[in-house]
Amino acid sequence: MEEIKQLIGKELHDFEGKFAEAVKSHVPLLDRIMHYIVKRKGKQIRPMFVLLSARLFAESINENTYRAAALVELLHTATLVHDDVVDDSLERRGFFSINALWKNKIAVLVGDYLLSKGLLLSVSNKEFRSLEILSQAVKEMSEGELLQIEKTRKLDIKEDIYFEIIRRKTASLLASACAAGAWSTTADEHTTEQMRLFGEKVGVAFQIKDDLFDYGTANIGKPTGIDIREKKMTLPLIYTLQHASPEKRRKIINIVKNHNKDKERVNEVIAMVNESGGIEYTREKMFQYRDEALAILHTFPDNDIRKGLESLVRFTTDRKF
Repeated sequence: MEEIKQLIGKELHDFEGKFAEAVKSHVPLLDRIMHYIVKRKGKQIRPMFVLLSARLFAESINENTYRAAALVELLHTATLVHDDVVDDSLERRGFFSINALWKNKIAVLVGDYLLSKGLLLSVSNKEFRSLEILSQAVKEMSEGELLQIEKTRKLDIKEDIYFEIIRRKTASLLASACAAGAWSTTADEHTTEQMRLFGEKVGVAFQIKDDLFDYGTANIGKPTGIDIREKKMTLPLIYTLQHASPEKRRKIINIVKNHNKDKERVNEVIAMVNESGGIEYTREKMFQYRDEALAILHTFPDNDIRKGLESLVRFTTDRKF
């Protein structure tokens, strides 16, 4: 990550200032919450993808690029705030979540505020193509969440549905980040679509990595076993169910359906997933998507920025948190 930050260090620094400016409000309560959000920012992977995707095709980035990066971060932060409300999560990145400090009603309104600020940022500057690219992601993310909720009720998710869910729910925003970055410096539809596909494959690999964390013991800023508690069928569990004996399958489904709040029973499921080879299979799939993304990236000229993007792709699958 340090190598990447050296490549676009100035751009990242400038972006942070522009983002802090973009979320300012005339309402004191909102300003306090925005300050809390800005000070506890995450790894900023999505803005990095925007900036690097723009620089891949130009010597320098422009104001359109900064606004695209800010729009991506605004949308991403809005979805995280809303997700914490939906999941009743009191922690985010090792800190209290917005809903933990200010309650659900305020958290929902804060998410709405962030979304509206992002939309206005594009409309005010007549950047309608960037807005279209990112609005598509918001639509896909909502559809992915609802598809997951629908399938979770029946616990009947097959592998193809799982990939459709994460393509929409997670990969669509990263895909749009890369597309918006490329568009900001090229205004070329073919290049933008190639970068969208690249980002989509990275996004799928990124989400698979997150799903693997749920079966580990590393301190990653959120509890492990949470997907099972929420009856989310991720690839390690789907693989295990597909290859389990009828008796073991019934046992796993019973725990996920009826005992998902019992830590010992959840740990039983985690152990069965590890024994079944579900973790190894999931890792193989993750690396497959990573390599497909790199194959697209390697169709562009080799330079320091391309190497930086490659490092960022590898970080998404090699990260420890």
